[in-house]
Amino acid sequence: MDSLMLGSLTIYRRLLAEHVFVPKLPLTTEPNIPSPYNPVAHLPSFGHGIAGIMAGSTVSFIAAPVEHVKARLQIQYAARKAERLYSGPIDCVRKIYGAHGVRGVFKGLAATLIFRSFFFFWWGSYDILSRLLRERTSLSAPAVNFWAGGLSAQMFWLTSYPSDVVKQRIMTDPMGGRLNDGTPQFKNWAEAARAVYREGGARGYWRGFLPCFLRAFPANAMALVAFEGVMRALP
Repeated sequence: MDSLMLGSLTIYRRLLAEHVFVPKLPLTTEPNIPSPYNPVAHLPSFGHGIAGIMAGSTVSFIAAPVEHVKARLQIQYAARKAERLYSGPIDCVRKIYGAHGVRGVFKGLAATLIFRSFFFFWWGSYDILSRLLRERTSLSAPAVNFWAGGLSAQMFWLTSYPSDVVKQRIMTDPMGGRLNDGTPQFKNWAEAARAVYREGGARGYWRGFLPCFLRAFPANAMALVAFEGVMRALP
C-alpha cells in the first residue's frame, strides 16, 4: 500500500506540475538548449496537497478491504479459536464475500476515502517543512527528509484521527444477513460519527490517539528518508 501511495503520489505531482500548475517561463533565445527547470520542484504546496488527496484515493481501493478484514479479526476476543467467526484473513474474506459479495468486502470504502483525503495536510505540510528546512538550516538532505517526514506525518494524524475512529466503527459494525454476526447499527458515515460522539463526547474521537501520534514520527520519518534517498539514487 505504501508503494502504491508513494508511486502514485510521484506521478500525480508531475501531472499537476506539467498540466495544472504550469509556471510562466520567460522565452529563451536558444530554444534548442534544454531548460534546467524542474516543474515538480516548483509545484506549490497546495499542489502537493492535491496530489496527496489523489494518491490517498488511489490506494484506498486496496487499503479498504485489507483494513476491513484486519479490523474484523482484531475484535475477535474469544480465547478458543473454535468460538471465533473467522479462522484467519482468507476465511474472513471468503465468508464476507459469500454473504455480501464484493460490496461486503469493500465495506468502509467511503470512510477510507474520507480518511485518506487528509493526505492533503500530510503532503502539503511535508513540502512546506522541507522548503523551510532547506532554506533556513544547513541540514543534509536525509536530515531534512527525516524531520519534515516525521513532523508532517504528525500533522496528518492531528487532522485525520477522528475520521479514522469513525472508519474503524464502520468496519467493525455487524453486517448481518447470512453472515449472522449481529444487527448492523450504522447506515452511513454520519450515523457512525454521531454514535462515537453519543458514547464518548468529543473525547471519543481521540481515543487511542497518543500511541498513534508517538508512533507516527519515527515510522514515517524513516520511511521518507528511505523513499527520498532511493529517488535521488535512481537515474
